[in-house]
Amino acid sequence: MRLTKSTDIALRIAMRLAVTGDAADTTAPTTREVAGAVGVPYTHAAKVVSRLQHLGVLEARRGRGGGLALTTAGHTGSVGRLVRELEGAGDVVGCEDDPPCPLRSACRLRGALRTAQEAFFAALDPITIEDLVAEPAGPVLLSLSARPED
Repeated sequence: MRLTKSTDIALRIAMRLAVTGDAADTTAPTTREVAGAVGVPYTHAAKVVSRLQHLGVLEARRGRGGGLALTTAGHTGSVGRLVRELEGAGDVVGCEDDPPCPLRSACRLRGALRTAQEAFFAALDPITIEDLVAEPAGPVLLSLSARPED
C-alpha cells in the first residue's frame, strides 16, 4: 500500500512541528517555513495545514506572533487514526472505476485487500507522532532549515 502525497506531507509537517515546539528558543514556524524545511511546495503544504487544522492536529495563528503549533491531540493521537482520516475509506483497487472491473460481482480480491489495508492501519494505531520524533529523528528534524523554492 502506498500513501497519498498529501498524507506523506501531513505526517512530515506534524513530525516537524512536534520537535519545533520542544525547542525553547524558537517561535512558531509559518506554513512557508515548515514547507521549506520538509521539502514540499508551499501550496501543497497550505492545503495540508488546513486539513490538519480541521482534524484538530494543529493550530494555525495569523499575524504577529502567529504560526503553526501541534495540538496535544497532534502529539499523542494515533498515527493509524490520522492516516485513516487523511486517506479516506476508499478501496485499494478501483473495482468501481470507469470502466468497472468485470470480475467485481464474484471477486474475492477486494475483500482480501480491504483486510490487508486494515492490518496496515492497525499496525500504525499504537504509534504517535511523539514516537516518530524520538531519538534519532528529533535532532535531524530540528536541523532541517527552509530551502529555497524552485
